[in-house]
Amino acid sequence: MSVNVCVEAHQEYQVQEITYDGQEIYAQPLSMSENLSRLANKIDFGKTELDAASTSEAAEEDSKELATFQASLWPWDSVRTKLRSMYTEVSVLVDVLNIAKEKRYLAIDPVSNDPPEPRPLVVLLQKKKALANAASILMRGAERLRESQSEAMRSRTLTDFHIELLHMRQTWRLKKVGNTILGDLSYRSAGSRYWQSGVFEVTKNEISENPPPPILTPPVRPNAIKVSLPNELEGFSYIHVSIQMDSETIASGELTIPVPPSSLAQAETHWQQKLEAAQNVLFCKELFSQLASEAVQMQCNVPNLVIGNQITTSLFPTVQLHIGLCHTTIQDRIKNVGGTPKHEHKPVLEHSLHQLLRELHYKAIHHPMPHPTTSALGISKRRRLAGPHASDLDTIRRSIEYESLLEQIIKQTRHVVLRLRTMLLIDTLASEIKDPLIVAHWLCLNSPTMASVKINIMTYGYESICRTPFVVHVEEKSLKAICRDGRTMQLSFEAQELQNLILCQASQHQVNAAQALAKVMGWKVLSSGINLGVGGMEPTGNASSVLMTSPAGDRVIAIRCSPKNGIHVSVSFSPQTTDFYPSTLVRDRKWQNLAGSFREVTLEKMEGKNFLNKLEHLMASLTPI
Repeated sequence: MSVNVCVEAHQEYQVQEITYDGQEIYAQPLSMSENLSRLANKIDFGKTELDAASTSEAAEEDSKELATFQASLWPWDSVRTKLRSMYTEVSVLVDVLNIAKEKRYLAIDPVSNDPPEPRPLVVLLQKKKALANAASILMRGAERLRESQSEAMRSRTLTDFHIELLHMRQTWRLKKVGNTILGDLSYRSAGSRYWQSGVFEVTKNEISENPPPPILTPPVRPNAIKVSLPNELEGFSYIHVSIQMDSETIASGELTIPVPPSSLAQAETHWQQKLEAAQNVLFCKELFSQLASEAVQMQCNVPNLVIGNQITTSLFPTVQLHIGLCHTTIQDRIKNVGGTPKHEHKPVLEHSLHQLLRELHYKAIHHPMPHPTTSALGISKRRRLAGPHASDLDTIRRSIEYESLLEQIIKQTRHVVLRLRTMLLIDTLASEIKDPLIVAHWLCLNSPTMASVKINIMTYGYESICRTPFVVHVEEKSLKAICRDGRTMQLSFEAQELQNLILCQASQHQVNAAQALAKVMGWKVLSSGINLGVGGMEPTGNASSVLMTSPAGDRVIAIRCSPKNGIHVSVSFSPQTTDFYPSTLVRDRKWQNLAGSFREVTLEKMEGKNFLNKLEHLMASLTPI
């Protein structure tokens, strides 16, 4: 039986890797240069010649039987032999040079030189030169000692320059241009586009080598750093914001950093205070420039005025906002500290303006998350999603609308003016009106454009019987009042409207308190109304009234209260005479309780601290025992 056997040729290349799909990756063969390098790496230069000879003799003895003549088994034997001979020659050359260098072994000069002729002048010059060299070495050493002593003295009186520079780098942006250290005071991190760069130079402060005379008080350490500021950043700047009504200033505030002028006027002022004052000057100039450009571009009913370093805008009729950039030198500010007129400074206005600037700076450097990788920073999320959501032009326009800095300042100042008007009106009415009492509670947590006040109207001694509360929200241009019964009224910025509201609430409080007192005294309320339709027309609001009867039903008290005309009380009595029914034919006596005519009570002549106290006495006197 015959079997077919397949004989395949041996693979020329070795298999390096077999992939998961069964494909074989072969290793490429070595080139001639790579093969030569591989063989050269196998050379053992440490093998001695005797070993090589013995190896060759043994190889010859073994190969005599195989062939009469055979080349050397090691192809690099000749290379090694030449390298060894070269190394021997180099070693012999080194030995010859060493022997030639040492004259005790070998004299290269064929004839010895004659001794030089003595020259005393040359010897003297050589000695002077040697002494001069020695003196210069000593002088350099003394100079180094003097410098080290002065450096030690400076270190006792002056802070180290590098340590101070390290502290400065922690709070200010510094860079080195050549051999000069420059700093930057600008607000570029907050998106500033102001033309002033705010660059200052930092140098080492040099002091005199002579130590100061000893004094009893400890000396003040001078600064190790000297800061050179540009001329336009010297001095002291601040932005003065004032609210004026006609020619009277009702509120004012300053936007500045609290740097005392006396400290800046000293000769050795700390660099931190100098840089803060210079940055404040830059900040005020940049802020005023931004406000001036916004004032020119703003469209309003009364145009804004930008004249020099002052911006004037209208808030309300006869009320204006003035924003001015003030820049003075340190000496002038120190002289005018005691002579400047004091305005009505409002810390609330100043705090609101500083908070507004801080919010703008925070929004400029804190962009909403997450930050996209293919979109620019600073774009709102609504604008980024405008494309995927297919937003129309109106939606995109509304998303990019924003309020300018001047508009926000105007809104806050309007709110300040309206809040001050409201506070003044409430305080005036509370001091003028003694009955009833008006108590105002201002909330301590308010926004820059919204404030709330809760007004309680009560009668002294009868607080637990009745009180009338209502809340007033002070907004930018209007007021919103929420009464006890849930009514909401929108008021304008005119103070007369709020005054009429408070007077009407006080009038209604008297009627409600009278009804509550009647229930306590046992009287019965026949009718009441807060909008009385009879009688004369009231100049403000409507009159309120209440009609009460005694427990026996024979006494009736009528009360009419109006915001302007005050309180009127009238009393009516039922007839109790026996001749009311002269005939015996009338058997029904119910008509005997009909009230007679009303007679007004003179409240001014009655005893009592307030209206409710007098009314209580009147009810007690009319109630039979």
